[in-house]
Amino acid sequence: MADRRLQVFHTVARLLSFTKAAETLHMTQPAVTFQVRQLEDYFNTRLFDRTHNRVTLTEIGRKAYGYSERIFELYSEMEDAVKEMTGDVSGALTIGASTTIAEYMLPGLLRSYRDKHPNVILRLKVSNSEGIISMVENSMIDLGIVEAPVTNKNLLVEACRMDQLVAVAPPNHPIAEKESITMEDLLQHPFICREEGSGTREVIMEYMSKMGLERNGLNVCLELGSSESIKGAVEAGMGITILSQATIAKEVSLGTLTYTQLDPILDREFGFVRQRQKFRLRAMEELLIFAREYCHDHPGKKTQKPTVKST
Repeated sequence: MADRRLQVFHTVARLLSFTKAAETLHMTQPAVTFQVRQLEDYFNTRLFDRTHNRVTLTEIGRKAYGYSERIFELYSEMEDAVKEMTGDVSGALTIGASTTIAEYMLPGLLRSYRDKHPNVILRLKVSNSEGIISMVENSMIDLGIVEAPVTNKNLLVEACRMDQLVAVAPPNHPIAEKESITMEDLLQHPFICREEGSGTREVIMEYMSKMGLERNGLNVCLELGSSESIKGAVEAGMGITILSQATIAKEVSLGTLTYTQLDPILDREFGFVRQRQKFRLRAMEELLIFAREYCHDHPGKKTQKPTVKST
């Protein structure tokens, strides 16, 4: 309903980037530039200064941005009020999730949400935790779900559910016979880990620091970009790793991998991350309520470790 030119201007002004605005609005960059120029022609003035690959608002642009903030806030309040009265939950939401969560937690949650709200269009972006937090900061997604601590105090973070990390190895590996293992013992073995920016990697580094160990003290032999590729490398005997217990249920049941609990236990929180906004779409509110209830009802199953027989 709102003027498209004003919507594009508002997005560029908020992000101070034509490229990021194009990605957020699912438009090409030339189309974004065209819409902004149309608005500038309408007001017969420049709204942005574009110098040395940097975008800044002019004085008139800052004034226009202030008014556009109020316009879109009132528009969203009107939309939510009407939908509240009619009971309608619709629209489009873009959710971002770190790799582990996207692969092992979100499919069930999103399927259940779609069954309840079929008129809501859901888009999913997958990255590591660092990438998802950046997308939330730049308004590229409505809601992020990550597995690492969030340091940006301008974002709202809400705990979702707990997840336990364990040492993972082939069944014939020496650590498979242990009931538990310390990080000091793990340092003696070739280790396969996630890439920089991964929530799992950051949690492991923090855990090592608490144990009084060097953050980079792991005997890293391989860095990979997903839990699936790491599991394949461990199954091939290339090294051991630390993964979420929830990610190895199938391999443990098939007998291709086993796990050993860390001493002390290593838990982490999955968390919802969003911007501190005065208003949100009704669909967003419903998704948050639904996700909280889903996480409460699905706290995560513990994988039963098979007994390792001595040969």
